[in-house]
Amino acid sequence: MSVRWGLIGASTIARQFMIDAIRAQGDGEVAAVMSSSPERAQAYARENGIPASVSTLDALLAADIDAVYISTTNELHLEQGLAAIKAGKHVLCEKPLALTSADARSMVAAAKKAGIVFGTNHHLRNAGAHRAMRDAIAAGRIGKPIAARVFHSVYLPENLQGWRIARPEAGGGVVLDITVHDADTLRFVLGDDPIEISAFTQSAGMAGGGLEDGAMCIWRFKSGVIAQSHEGFMTKFAGTGFEVHGSEGSLIATNVMTQKPVGSVLLRTANGEEELSFDREDLYTRSLRQFHAAIRGEGQPSATGEDGIWSLASAEAALQSSKTGKAVTIDPQLGSLA
Repeated sequence: MSVRWGLIGASTIARQFMIDAIRAQGDGEVAAVMSSSPERAQAYARENGIPASVSTLDALLAADIDAVYISTTNELHLEQGLAAIKAGKHVLCEKPLALTSADARSMVAAAKKAGIVFGTNHHLRNAGAHRAMRDAIAAGRIGKPIAARVFHSVYLPENLQGWRIARPEAGGGVVLDITVHDADTLRFVLGDDPIEISAFTQSAGMAGGGLEDGAMCIWRFKSGVIAQSHEGFMTKFAGTGFEVHGSEGSLIATNVMTQKPVGSVLLRTANGEEELSFDREDLYTRSLRQFHAAIRGEGQPSATGEDGIWSLASAEAALQSSKTGKAVTIDPQLGSLA
């Protein structure tokens, strides 16, 4: 049985990563694409070999499709996700799931009630590097985890410098764009949930409209682990990385906060240094494989809707902290602001 996909949004990420990832599945097919601009939809379909193009959500949901991938601007996710769920379509949604964690919870609850598979497209937890780190920590190779550091300040490419740096109403800014990813990756690698966050944000010259283009966050996790993260849009030469330091060793990963299966992971202990091997499978291909398996009733998406609630609640807390100058607690039960 094939899984026929409809793309909600004629996006760059779909073109660069998701269309190929869907087609890499033995049972995957991209059947239709929707853009509010009929001309854009038609051109996108033609350029990417997609059979059908439509310009309204109703038309897409009426098509012969089984699942939708939502990659529109953030303020549209809620309405589009709920409509797809109502139409009986499985949903893989870009992060953040919505503009508030309350809205995200309503989407996840609706999907659960309808028996719909709902996933968040947090790609980084599908990286072999991060799974190797998670496995090493779970196996006790660094002893008790104590602290973590995430370096995820990059340069936002010119072709993406649109709504992300200019439209607060669309959910722009680096926190909703990148801090959500760092929240999810920290949770995944540590196998732990954040309970408190303090954050500073900055507008260093790229973002307008009161939006932030840089952020630094301090996190506290349930286990007592503390972490720091740096997110940004303006650092051309920073490089990315992820470190976890424990009582018996450290994991030092470089060039791993990326959409491509690259980078390295070094384990440093009393025995010396060891470079961990990991698979180099495309992150999105792995994500789609798990999503298709979930549709068949085998397991769940690599990042669930609940994972998306957690990451959005964390980002909300970071933004609130940056405005108030105070640490903000994250509800450990609901992933919502306490």
